Amino acid sequence: MRTAFQTELEQLEASLQEEGSLVLRALRGTLNALSQRDLELTDEVIAFDDDVDRLYLQIEEGIQSLLARQTPVASDLRLVLAMLHVNLHLERMADYCVTVAKLTKLVADIEPEPMLMERLQEMGERAEEMLRVALDSFATRDLVGAESLVELDELIDRSNRRFVERLVDLAADPAMREWVLRMVIVSRTLERIGDHAVDIGEQTAYLLTAEFREFTDASHPEQQA
Repeated sequence: MRTAFQTELEQLEASLQEEGSLVLRALRGTLNALSQRDLELTDEVIAFDDDVDRLYLQIEEGIQSLLARQTPVASDLRLVLAMLHVNLHLERMADYCVTVAKLTKLVADIEPEPMLMERLQEMGERAEEMLRVALDSFATRDLVGAESLVELDELIDRSNRRFVERLVDLAADPAMREWVLRMVIVSRTLERIGDHAVDIGEQTAYLLTAEFREFTDASHPEQQA
């Protein structure tokens, strides 16, 4: 019975990593669509979210079924609870990718400001890096790797602030106003993807130390809502 439980737990964690790979693929597609103003690719990203949602529900139901049939020991219970949280964070990241894709469609006919687009791409690549680090740290139970997400997140936060400051000047141009308004949301959305990567890191720390702690004093509005 115990062997079957461990096998099922491992399968669920493998599905979680598969979901993470899907989100990484969605994020890369989103960033490419943004830089190329590719409407076909934005539609693919939006439709691809259904695949993430299906896997999210599959993992959620699998965990519920496991808990209904088994009584995990403390360390296994921590893993189950951590997987529940990580599953939710990954699903929300995929939703953010859809948000960026939809915003890209709305301003696809407006010529973007090249330097600001370059800044957005840098933020997106950093968000990708953070998600990879978060997934790898969870898979390998790497506390140091998980904690390194804080420094990466600070870089995204600074980039977001600089981006918004530059947009304020650009907003004076009526022709660019709509693009500016949409890109403020895109920048903030990429920042939130980084926040969710940090949250996954916090779940890794919880799994390893049996204590939950936020890596920084920054609030997470979605968790408090």
